Amino acid sequence: MKGKISIDVNQKKVFGTVNYVFEVKANIDTIKIDAQKMTFSDVKINKKSVKFSNSGKTLNLFEGFKKGKNTVTFYYEAFPKQTMYFNGNFDCDDDSCYNNSQIWTQGQGKYTSHWFPSFDDVNEKVIFNMKISFFSNYNVISNGFLKKVVPHKVTNGAYKVWYYEMKKPMSSYLLALVIGDFYNKIIASKSGIPLQFFIQPKDTLKFEPTYRHSKQIFDYLEKEIGFDYPWKLYKQVPVEDFLYAGMENTTCTVFAQDFVVDEIGFNDRNYINVNAHELAHQWFGNLVTAKSGKHHWLQEGFATYYALLAEKEIFGDDYFNHQLYRNSLQLRNAAKTDTIPVMNEKASSLSFYQKGAWALHYMREKIGAKLFQKAVQNYLKKYQFKNVETSNFLAEVKNLVPNFDTVAFQKIWLEDYHFPNEIATEILRKSSFMKTFFDLQQLRKKSFVENKNKFSELLQSDLFYPIKTEIIYQIKDVKFADKKELLELALQTNDVKVRQSVAEFMDEIPLEFKSKYETLLDDNSYDTKEIALIKLCNSFPESQAIYLEKAKNWYGNNDLGLRVTFLLLTQISSVFDENQKQEYLNELVDYTSSKNESSVRQNAFSAVFQAKQPIDNEVLKNLVNATSHHKWQMTKFARDSIRNLLKSPEYRAKFESLLLNLKNEEKSQLSKLLNEK
Repeated sequence: MKGKISIDVNQKKVFGTVNYVFEVKANIDTIKIDAQKMTFSDVKINKKSVKFSNSGKTLNLFEGFKKGKNTVTFYYEAFPKQTMYFNGNFDCDDDSCYNNSQIWTQGQGKYTSHWFPSFDDVNEKVIFNMKISFFSNYNVISNGFLKKVVPHKVTNGAYKVWYYEMKKPMSSYLLALVIGDFYNKIIASKSGIPLQFFIQPKDTLKFEPTYRHSKQIFDYLEKEIGFDYPWKLYKQVPVEDFLYAGMENTTCTVFAQDFVVDEIGFNDRNYINVNAHELAHQWFGNLVTAKSGKHHWLQEGFATYYALLAEKEIFGDDYFNHQLYRNSLQLRNAAKTDTIPVMNEKASSLSFYQKGAWALHYMREKIGAKLFQKAVQNYLKKYQFKNVETSNFLAEVKNLVPNFDTVAFQKIWLEDYHFPNEIATEILRKSSFMKTFFDLQQLRKKSFVENKNKFSELLQSDLFYPIKTEIIYQIKDVKFADKKELLELALQTNDVKVRQSVAEFMDEIPLEFKSKYETLLDDNSYDTKEIALIKLCNSFPESQAIYLEKAKNWYGNNDLGLRVTFLLLTQISSVFDENQKQEYLNELVDYTSSKNESSVRQNAFSAVFQAKQPIDNEVLKNLVNATSHHKWQMTKFARDSIRNLLKSPEYRAKFESLLLNLKNEEKSQLSKLLNEK
């Protein structure tokens, strides 16, 4: 495929010419190209104009082609309602608007056909080459190598054309386009693959914590998988209000802005697992693609497992085993209500991802790491750029390890919805750390007095933090006087997670522990700071002024949770005068507007609802605007919030008065809610 496209940001339209080179292998009457609600003109096959039909879902070609090699070219226009998303305001001259204006695509599964005529069937693989025309002051990023960027001939430098080229075929859902204002840095992997990392100019100080360990992850996975990275280069781009944590578009992973973090934010929510997961997909999913949803675990299970192995390389064996244990708890609990097994296209994400990963861990433990690696190598080599079923992978294992019962493996791990907890526990108990952890859990059956010395000993050990957070959890209901010594030991560990558990599991803070608890406000965790700030303000009203003065310049992670918490506290405390309260309230209201990411807006809305102030029309208007957001989580939150407010006659009247001045889509959404019974 060779495409040359442009984007009209005002109309939210994508248009251009497409050229497919294809081979007809047998006599057929119709060729279909998936195209959702598009219009077409100038359709030619083998350079001759042909008749065609447009079903609204497909472009149908029925004349002019022959057995063997053919070409089809056409012009198309689309106004995508999904899959291509327009963030920000491209008309705005202000730098802040420019920096936040982005366009990005998310074609997961079978949705690329909403913005580009392509193939919803993952079994149809294409070599994609794109020319994209856009404003010259933006970056345009797509799959493959950027061959050149040239000025658009007829726009006097206002536009440029970016030429991207792929060498190998992939499924259409992996086609990507990102447009925004980005800096980038390129380094080489150990094997010489260019690794290109993008970031917004406003986030340059967050570059290192965001992409920390990226080269190590790439080098490790290439070595551990034992099959050369197949795409010759790799890019990663964070975008605002992304629908998922990340998406493994071939050569071009797109991930959520929430993973762009500073040094402190790294301790709360870092990109490492998502980074490794999306990279692993470049082999498992992109190079070798499951034929259907029934075999989706071959993509998600593998990516999840190799991401865990990469984290093991960075954080160690104890971290790895504890994550597997946490996943096993989720799977065991889910099986109480979820009766759909892994090998079913309707399986849950938890099954595809976590149970798929556990299945692979079991296999690797049983046949050994070297044989597992060899089986994976053979599988990738045999089916590269092709499509597979579960039987294809298991056949490679069986050929290499004849005595491994692949039939029983498939039945237990992939076709039974139950989680084999006893098998998993037996594997986990090989770890001395997990054995200690399980033994510690058994102490829940004993009294605090019997356990205290053991708890003290463990808190002073150098064991991995979950041992210590388990202790803090076990003593949460013990009288303070009895557990004081242990809490002090926990704080003395200086472990962010252990100290956070002290912050979290103390509902009441005795006066004698106040000064020690206050040290949590200085921890390298925005989550810990937020928990401690709330609890201290609630426990010691007389010291609120001190705490709020300390927190007045805190902002926290991308969702501004810490800042929003501070702003809420200013509204419900008696520290500030009315002018100061109003100033802070104005800031809080501003965070509910559409110029902010949905995570910020949702936090701000929640805080406004809790503040001891009437909700003004600006907030209500922003709430209605949020009902038409592209993220379902945001729209659900907004609709549920409006439904709750409509119970009040006062707010119902306010919403009704807003109707006249709303945009059509917003008016439609609010009218539906007003008319609900």
